[in-house]
Amino acid sequence: MSGADEVGELDTLMVEIEDHVACVTLNRPEVHNAFNQRMQQELGSVWQFLRTSELVRAVVLTGAGDKAFCTGIDRSDIPFDTEFDPYTYDDPGPRIGPKARGLWKPVIAAVNGIACGGAFYLLGECDIVVAADHATFFDPHVTYGMTASFEPMLLLSRMAFGDLVRMTLVGVHERISARTAREVGLVSEVLPGAELLAGARRLARVIASQPPASVQASLRTLWAARGLSPEKAESLGNIFLQLGTSSGALKEGQETFTRGRVEWRLR
Repeated sequence: MSGADEVGELDTLMVEIEDHVACVTLNRPEVHNAFNQRMQQELGSVWQFLRTSELVRAVVLTGAGDKAFCTGIDRSDIPFDTEFDPYTYDDPGPRIGPKARGLWKPVIAAVNGIACGGAFYLLGECDIVVAADHATFFDPHVTYGMTASFEPMLLLSRMAFGDLVRMTLVGVHERISARTAREVGLVSEVLPGAELLAGARRLARVIASQPPASVQASLRTLWAARGLSPEKAESLGNIFLQLGTSSGALKEGQETFTRGRVEWRLR
């Protein structure tokens, strides 16, 4: 099923919904899926649609083609001939990030090539990142005279600090391989390129098959708790527990338990 009818006409994205999983594809392969103003607007609209759609329980985010996931902001959109004013700068992050737009259904990023710069707005707000074995990651900001700010901030709790500092400061002079990204915590799984999207969709279908209230409440708990000290998070444990737990949910869970073992996959 296509989601285009529900979210309106899309020029820069493709949306497909099947088995309670939405696959959102950044669709500007001619510029390595860099986001222009139109894509920023469309991402915000799509995230808000998926937030309330009863058809969707999990999301896969990827890029068209096999060369790039996303290379950040389309530089042809940046007015380099005007004076930069940090007090009026309108950062794109709040417009394009799924969490910034209130989407608390799990989002799995399937990185199918280069991911750099502004792509980390998206990866930083995805819940799980899987990558093709040919994927690479780097941050070009400092090389091109820009301060790396919001993007590395979003990765602080996802990557080892020293590796994040190194990626930020070396600019375009070094890229992180998919294997290294897995080692430093940015990526949870590396797959052959031909298997990437199928693997991401398989994972999304598994998550979508779980009780949605429990999934979303658990996800919100994890995001809320990671910004707190362990002691503060623990003190709020019962509040977090109430988010998605009910007598009905517990009864349903017991029925699942009594039906027997679930077939599992070793990763």
